[in-house]
Amino acid sequence: MIRKIEILNRILETGVIAVVRAESAEQSIKIIDAAREGGILALEVTMTVPGAIDVIKEICQRYAGGEEIIGAGTVLDAETARVAMLAGAQFIVGPTLNPDMVRICNRYQINCMPGATSVREVLEALELGATIVKIFPGNLLKPDFIKAVHGPLPYAPLMPTGGVSVESAKEWIRAGAVAIGVGGDLTKEGIAKGDYSLITRKAETYIKAVREARSG
Repeated sequence: MIRKIEILNRILETGVIAVVRAESAEQSIKIIDAAREGGILALEVTMTVPGAIDVIKEICQRYAGGEEIIGAGTVLDAETARVAMLAGAQFIVGPTLNPDMVRICNRYQINCMPGATSVREVLEALELGATIVKIFPGNLLKPDFIKAVHGPLPYAPLMPTGGVSVESAKEWIRAGAVAIGVGGDLTKEGIAKGDYSLITRKAETYIKAVREARSG
């Protein structure tokens, strides 16, 4: 349990999770290295990456003993969640609310972040024991959704993912998000140009945006 809390606190400290989607395992590792260089230490390898489980294993071995926190994303069921845990994943993220996935994460004391699109789903996720509730897709729900949810559920730890940009990052944090998940906006330019240093610079910008929003 202490380990679970330590990992959660480290995720919340920077407040940014890099959502890694790639066309190959090699590309995903380059993205992870670049995002890490830019200060994002919570790195989510999505199950849509070819050979995602092997990528998680490799990254966990590469950064063993470091500050990096490696997670698995786009997890749709408990079976996939368990395989990811055995590969070394320290947190599990899903696009929807799958009760069995949340339960198996709780069984093994792994931080779980299922997706939700309504107050009802947020509440159900909390009752099941979700660590953070992922608000997805963020570009459709907008920061006002968090404000609305915090009316009846002021204690709900919410994190938007999907369509989050540097420009909207501050809005989400000021609306009450405990963290943000960033994917396409973080990586698309660097991938398109084959220049992964652009991902590093964008990562630094996100870290700065969250810090400034929290400082008021």
